[in-house]
Amino acid sequence: MRGVASPVTLRPRASPVVRSKSNAPGTSTFHRQSLVPPRLHLRLSPAPVPSQPPISRSHRLMPPTAAATTSEAGSFTELTSAADFATIASADGRISVIGFGSLLSERSARSTFPELEGFRVAALRGFRRVFAHAAPIFFDRGIAIEATKEFSSLSVEQCEGEMIVVTVFEIKEEEVPAFIERENEFRFLVVVPEGLDQVPFPNPAVVCARYSDEEYFQVRCKGSKEIYNQHYGRYNIDKIWRDDILPCRLYLRHCVLAAKNLGEAAYSSFLDHTYLGDRKTTIREYLATTGAGIMEEEPPESLKSRYGG
Repeated sequence: MRGVASPVTLRPRASPVVRSKSNAPGTSTFHRQSLVPPRLHLRLSPAPVPSQPPISRSHRLMPPTAAATTSEAGSFTELTSAADFATIASADGRISVIGFGSLLSERSARSTFPELEGFRVAALRGFRRVFAHAAPIFFDRGIAIEATKEFSSLSVEQCEGEMIVVTVFEIKEEEVPAFIERENEFRFLVVVPEGLDQVPFPNPAVVCARYSDEEYFQVRCKGSKEIYNQHYGRYNIDKIWRDDILPCRLYLRHCVLAAKNLGEAAYSSFLDHTYLGDRKTTIREYLATTGAGIMEEEPPESLKSRYGG
């Protein structure tokens, strides 16, 4: 790829009431913009997962810091029920959703939300992508490799100064209960995405962020081992949020292809601002070393459409 990009100094924010050009609903045409996240090739020390103070919104993109990881909601509002989601609905009763992994693919997004509207590219500040989530769906589909711990999917977590390129789309309010149930091991946070033109979107969106095992068991499972076993225990998963697992190979390939299909900004962002559980190895580095060959692997015929990018 081209060398390390210089830090990007952002222009002053416009008022949130100004609609970003990248926020035009009902289109999936992605324009190359001047804002491209900086390529990071830094070797950082592993980060623990402590709580952190509220994120300060920097106007200059900086590499992630070891102290920036958190499992708390921090300065972002957390949604815990369908009624909470309704508070961020647009005037026409739709909820904006952030896609950062498989939902970078419009085809994948529509397989989950057939009636979605306004699929488009956006930027999300204050978060980074990390492969640290044990996903039972990969066991269901027979693509988890337990022996090598390759069964992680993605989540996002707060990281001061970071920015990732994501997608945004709208779903109907009546789709929210199923969305909550399907993603119930995540923390639902209210965020304000912006266009690649750096103008904030007028409506907030919800993103599925890192939760914690303790909260998941006590809140979502109501302290019931039976409920936990229905979702995870039957796969011998006794810990959901882990830093010692690797990406599910077909899922990672799918996400990389989806990001590449969105253009250079999304592709570079995914390679250089998505990390393994150690929070120092980027996906670009992983695919060039121990993950070499993943992009050449084809999914089985039954999964080609779902994991085809």
